[in-house]
Parts: sequence; structure tokens; C-alpha cells
Amino acid sequence: MRITVYEVLEYLASEMTEEEILDDFPDLTREDLKACIAYAADRERRFMTATLSP
Repeated sequence: MRITVYEVLEYLASEMTEEEILDDFPDLTREDLKACIAYAADRERRFMTATLSP
């Protein structure tokens, strides 16, 4: 089963706990959840950098 970064972030934003997500998606690991958050943070940083560049 595949789950997107967007879906993981949506679940976290809707106040689902990490444990609930991991229970619902047994193929995911805690490291996967951290990787999703890191990816989103990096993407936001890149977006802000591109927006501010002349």
C-alpha cells in the first residue's frame, strides 16, 4: 500500500497521533513519518528561497 507525504501530513494536521497512523499503516515506520516532516520542511525552505530570490 502506498501513502503520500501529503496524506501523512494531513493525518498529523488532523491530530492523528503517530501511533494511530502507524497502526493504520503497518508498513510505515516512525522514521518514515519523520522523513515526511523533513521533506515538507525542506520543500517549504526551497519555496521561500525561490520566492525571495530576485
